[in-house]
Amino acid sequence: MDKRYTLRFLPLFSEDLNEAVDYIALVLQNPDAAMKLIDDVEAAIDHRLQAPEAFEPFHSRRQREHPYYRIGVGNYIVFYVVIGDVMEVRRLLYSGRDWHKIL
Repeated sequence: MDKRYTLRFLPLFSEDLNEAVDYIALVLQNPDAAMKLIDDVEAAIDHRLQAPEAFEPFHSRRQREHPYYRIGVGNYIVFYVVIGDVMEVRRLLYSGRDWHKIL
């Protein structure tokens, strides 16, 4: 039987998503694109929840107890870890940023 995973979001991920949505909707004045980002991120996470460890871990500069995995969503990257049977979504970062330094 397939392993089932529970989904958990860190508050930092929610802050990242809210910042991205606010920027797209308010600064770029494109609320439709902001809503599409939310839908796309949600769909990508839901899809990955089926087998979150079936992908290559992201090798960061820091030593970590739980390796990071990533999901590309448009111009953004969702970062998550797997802890037992929990897929913990930690960050959403703009792909143009130096996210290697942030993580």
